[in-house]
Amino acid sequence: TELCERLAKSEFVAVDTEFMRENTYWPELCLVQVGNTEEAAAIDPMAPGIDLKPLLDLMCDNEDVLKVFHAGGQDVEIIVNLTGKTPHPIFDTQIAMMAISQSEQIGYANLVETWMGLTIDKGARFTDWSRRPLTERQIEYAIGDVTHLATIFPRILKKLIKTGRGLWLNAEMEKLADPSNYITDPEVAWKRIRQAGRNPQVLGRMKALAGWREAEAQHKNIPRGRIMRDETLADIAGHPPKSQGDLAKVRGLSPAWKDNDIGKRLMKVLAEAEPLSKDEMPEKINHGAPLGKEGALVADLLKLLLKIRAREIDVAPRLLTRADEMESLAAGARDLPVLQGWRFEVFGKDALDLVEGKLAFAVERGRLKMTHIDDVVVVAADAPDTLAAE
Repeated sequence: TELCERLAKSEFVAVDTEFMRENTYWPELCLVQVGNTEEAAAIDPMAPGIDLKPLLDLMCDNEDVLKVFHAGGQDVEIIVNLTGKTPHPIFDTQIAMMAISQSEQIGYANLVETWMGLTIDKGARFTDWSRRPLTERQIEYAIGDVTHLATIFPRILKKLIKTGRGLWLNAEMEKLADPSNYITDPEVAWKRIRQAGRNPQVLGRMKALAGWREAEAQHKNIPRGRIMRDETLADIAGHPPKSQGDLAKVRGLSPAWKDNDIGKRLMKVLAEAEPLSKDEMPEKINHGAPLGKEGALVADLLKLLLKIRAREIDVAPRLLTRADEMESLAAGARDLPVLQGWRFEVFGKDALDLVEGKLAFAVERGRLKMTHIDDVVVVAADAPDTLAAE
């Protein structure tokens, strides 16, 4: 309680967790590390009689203290599981690095080496954090995560302010703070699975199977892959067995499924699955016309342009746009995030100019660059010489 009271007076708190989830659906919280530039501590949530309420109140209800994570998705998920709320306000240094470097998913060890010149001992990273007592090495490693993070965060923030790119991260940080991103509703579990084709019957079976698998995994608290891998699920959705006995022929399923209760439940799910309605069908990645060979080449040029621009301004390409957006733009779509707000000013305008023939590539001193074409005269191959001369 006293620690949380002191941290509540800070401008920010660096946060990290250690957990286990190899054998469970829900992550098992084993340690929470918190700290600022003055102090850091490791809190044992497995200690008998421990009261985590002051800590969770600090995380989720104190709007005056910024909570700083690195690659904090799983840390936030644990807090959502405990409270139903996300830490707020929130900041993620991995996301922030996308705006001030070309690193899309910089690891914590690389972050520390980049900003502090230190090499982290990773030996304790994959130890069993649920075993007690924890070793001194484990505790030292765990606390080091937040002490380094508390040192690095102000430096990252300073660079964001200097470059004026802090606003670029608002949408990304808002996603991190959205509780719905951490609670998997079985009804939408199918959207996480890579889909081949747009057959409503197949997708309907995929939705039903994925929802059933998710509910089973949550109820039994086991990883969803222990019940059925995505590849197996997609195979069954595309080629449904005609009888429970046929389950023995499905690659990735135990032969026992042809006789056991879980096999019966699977067959019942398939029998009751309904085709996806028109409103449920996933949106096509390409929102424009079919690409074709020429369109695919234009999309490739846009991706090349993205690499060049990201290098020029030292930003992660994924923060500017995605590959599927480039394909949509090449196909004629215009209602795209890359053509809105700061992304349009930084990259989208040039991307649009390239598609419309107003931008070209050039090589200068061995370096690829872009050049705008102000006046273009197109001359047909069979045009009269006098016209060509003009």
